[in-house]
Amino acid sequence: MTKIKQAFEHGKAFIPFITCGDPDLETTAAVVRAAAANGADLIELGIPFSDPTAEGPVIQNANIRALSAGVNTDKIFALVRDLRKDITIPLVFMTYANVVFSYGAERFIVLCAETGIDGLILPDIPYEEKEEFLDICHKYDVALISLIAPTSANRVGMIAREAEGFIYLVSSLGVTGMRSEINTDLSSIVKTIRENTDVPVAVGFGISTPQQAHDMAAVSDGAIVGSAVVKLIEKHGADAPEYVGEYIRSMKQAL
Repeated sequence: MTKIKQAFEHGKAFIPFITCGDPDLETTAAVVRAAAANGADLIELGIPFSDPTAEGPVIQNANIRALSAGVNTDKIFALVRDLRKDITIPLVFMTYANVVFSYGAERFIVLCAETGIDGLILPDIPYEEKEEFLDICHKYDVALISLIAPTSANRVGMIAREAEGFIYLVSSLGVTGMRSEINTDLSSIVKTIRENTDVPVAVGFGISTPQQAHDMAAVSDGAIVGSAVVKLIEKHGADAPEYVGEYIRSMKQAL
């Protein structure tokens, strides 16, 4: 079993998302270390892709900046190897099916296991098509993390029963990005999930403030924040680790 469950063993989990290579891999490494030092329980590392269909403008632009700077999958695996010299919290990749296909699915997942990646999130792979990756993930003990959305409806229980690692509960319709309000009835979705599995549930999409993180974690096991973190990196560049660390500390305290 992967060590993802460790992220949820000490209260509500705070999970930041970071686009690898924005603005460069050295800054990414420093941001990850600052995040871990300031209370992140698990970190999602985004592998840039030219057509990130689940992402809003903030993360789309981060993908473009990273790719323009020459970041590729091999360099990101090298980054993870370096991070694992001192980072012990769970790390998962979030990327798209084409990135894994073009690299070679088994080769990609073998390297995930070898470098210390605990899970894989592929938002463009629906439940019905996950078998293409699932056997390989099981072979190398890398969790294939399921997403559940407000539109999952009668599929929630089905997805939950086969979930592993943690469940990524999408808070709102649409793409990633900061939202002033999150009005989805998440408690009823979480209730159905709880009836079908004891795998932890973390809520993502739209969370940016400590109050939102607190509210989302109140009905789940943790909060995921991406665009707000990526926006800080865009604003502060090489100086971002300090600001990201402060932000993560405030969000973790809110949980």
